[in-house]
Amino acid sequence: MRLVIARCSVDYSGRLNTHLPLATRLVMIKADGTVAFHRDVQHAPLNWMSPPCTLTVEEPEEDAASVGVVEQWRVTHKKSGDALVVKIYEVLHDSTHELGVDPGLIKDGVEADLQRLLAEQVSVVGEGLTLVRREYPTAIGPVDLLLRDDNGGTIAIEVKRRGDIDGVEQLTRYLELLNRDPLLAPVTGVFAAQEIKPQARVLATDRGIRCLTLDYEGMKGTESGAPRLF
Repeated sequence: MRLVIARCSVDYSGRLNTHLPLATRLVMIKADGTVAFHRDVQHAPLNWMSPPCTLTVEEPEEDAASVGVVEQWRVTHKKSGDALVVKIYEVLHDSTHELGVDPGLIKDGVEADLQRLLAEQVSVVGEGLTLVRREYPTAIGPVDLLLRDDNGGTIAIEVKRRGDIDGVEQLTRYLELLNRDPLLAPVTGVFAAQEIKPQARVLATDRGIRCLTLDYEGMKGTESGAPRLF
């Protein structure tokens, strides 16, 4: 992984256009090609490009150089053609580290079981669904379950033992990222948990995310009961 702390601006062009004004940021360049931009508060990146993508270094244009740009990066997605243009004004730190193989996130027993059971019983979510993958990788972490429907649409599912606002926010970030991929879009979300707090349900509904209350014992087959989809 390469870590660069730099004064930079970032322009994204693709499904939508965004701009990050000049500021000091941490740029993470991962071995798989992921490029992500972080600030000193909050854990989610401000912007990112997920693989497969390429990073090329360009000479800044004369106008950019005249206002202090010393280097320009262009990060291009190989499939969609989406691009990030990063104007570097000053590099404060630049280092590369070999992290080795990571074992990944280990969930507590109940939450891991819920994810496994739901992957085996996707009909709980709806009819005509097929499992694409558990722990589908993204630039900001794995999505618990990724499903496809009969119409080719994609469903991203976040599984929790107790569903709160943080879980909804997490799924929202996944959906924003996944919907940038033309091979997956449109992607809808399902927030699944044994118990979902009222505030989380309201927030999820407001963002177009379905809430699914899971009957853990029933899914294990130890007692009857059907999950309820709201």
